[in-house]
Amino acid sequence: MDPKLRLHYAPDNASLIVRVALEELALPYETCLVDRAADAQNSPAYLAINPAGLIPALETPDGAIFETAAILLWLAETHGRPGFAPPPGAHERAAFLKWLFYLSNTMHGNLRLNFYPEKYVGADRGAQAALRRHVRTNLCRGYDLLERLAREDQGFFAAGQASVIDLYVAAMLRWSALYPLGDTGWFSLGRWPALRAMAGALETRPSVAALIAAEGMAARPFTSPNYPNPPEGVAL
Repeated sequence: MDPKLRLHYAPDNASLIVRVALEELALPYETCLVDRAADAQNSPAYLAINPAGLIPALETPDGAIFETAAILLWLAETHGRPGFAPPPGAHERAAFLKWLFYLSNTMHGNLRLNFYPEKYVGADRGAQAALRRHVRTNLCRGYDLLERLAREDQGFFAAGQASVIDLYVAAMLRWSALYPLGDTGWFSLGRWPALRAMAGALETRPSVAALIAAEGMAARPFTSPNYPNPPEGVAL
């Protein structure tokens, strides 16, 4: 059967979260590299799929979807399995939604500021450093909140079920440890042992083995990450 889903991705970008989700749900899908080295995310062909010019995008029978949280919600509601996300009407649904959008709107936004401060404050190195100090304080506070959440019995996070929230947080832990290149001393996963345990459990799953093979990652991509050597394309 031809896959009905096509993931537009770049190695070690937010598309990795969607790739692992697709693998977790055992869905057939194709991948299409968005070659960042050639600025393909701003090409007319890609902008016709995702006019925001960001990665990922997922082509579906319902049309193209962009924004990581939106893709994950669509997958959960159309192809979900127990433990992936609380379904509409479930008691835990409201709490799940607030944390998903906290990750998407707040944590992911702060990571972008940390990776690309020049896009927000220009070329001044002092202004870039000041912005990074501010967002790293915010990121540490966010990880503190997530550590507390992981210690609670929420059912949709750190419960050994590879949930939507697990996948998103594990990717953020990876990126915090690796990027920006040579400037990650602010981050130490050992500060958040419950998050480390959650990410370590994910690393044992076949879905993450598929990610490792597809994007050229080391054996422990979340708890002891290295820079990838992808078969195609370039990372951040």
